[in-house]
Amino acid sequence: MGNHSLVTESINPNTVAIDSLGLSNILTLINEEDHKIADAVNEVMPSIEHAVDALYEVVRHGGKVFFVGAGTSGRLGVLEAAECPPTFGVSNQLFQAVIAGGEKAIFKSVESAEDDEFQGQKDLELRGLTPKDAVVGIAASGKTPYVIGALKYANDIKARTVALACNQDSKIGQLAGHKIEVVVGPEVISGSTRMKAGTATKLVLNMMTTTVMIKMGKVYQNLMVDLNVSNSKLKDRAISIVQIATQVDEERAAEVLKETGFDVKTAIVMLTRSIDINRAKQLIEQSNGFVRKAIDKSYIRDDDNQLKEG
Repeated sequence: MGNHSLVTESINPNTVAIDSLGLSNILTLINEEDHKIADAVNEVMPSIEHAVDALYEVVRHGGKVFFVGAGTSGRLGVLEAAECPPTFGVSNQLFQAVIAGGEKAIFKSVESAEDDEFQGQKDLELRGLTPKDAVVGIAASGKTPYVIGALKYANDIKARTVALACNQDSKIGQLAGHKIEVVVGPEVISGSTRMKAGTATKLVLNMMTTTVMIKMGKVYQNLMVDLNVSNSKLKDRAISIVQIATQVDEERAAEVLKETGFDVKTAIVMLTRSIDINRAKQLIEQSNGFVRKAIDKSYIRDDDNQLKEG
């Protein structure tokens, strides 16, 4: 039986003749299979919710989140961890990616690295994993030894654990405190889990980090108000965000942003409540970084440094 018992490795009956089709039909078949992914994610929404709640508690109490995987799964973890700092203005230590084979595996496949269970533990030891942290083990198959080793070690030191797989009753799911098993079905090309399984993994990782960051006050309305303004494109985006949030013109938004050192949250609170930079920063601090609370006069009065009870 071997790997053929895994849904991710089985033959897709819809695509067995794909090699005999014309270009248009090949593309249509791939697209039809991709349509199934969002539904498969929706099926496991309660599992995602429980996992995200656990990650939120970790982040809220000062812990870190480690995405651990090999191959495609590892690279998707790298992508997720890399994109959180510029999007949400967080430290690059908050979300970290640990990939089998190390940094070189990001660009070039190091296939044998995924079979080393002990290395999964060792790499987390090198990162200084603590009981305050969480490990998200990612493996489409659900049985990658490297990820199993990482989850076992995380359990040993009492860190939070989440498993993200694309097969039911996965080995990593049995090891983790929270399991998400998105069964997207057989791949268009048998075993090519960079396709549907990879897309499902990307969707879930996006949901995880984005939701945790929203709950941490990194978003106001649906605007990324904690973005790290590090280039001209992001400077333009910051100005646009302030304009949308406060209904001021571009010139005024740019002027106030410049005064704040391109701190979007502070600029929004200054403009919305017509207050100076120091008072705006004070209100943001009192509201634990939540812009909606900082500008809500029923929550914090301008003449009172205390949060209103209830």
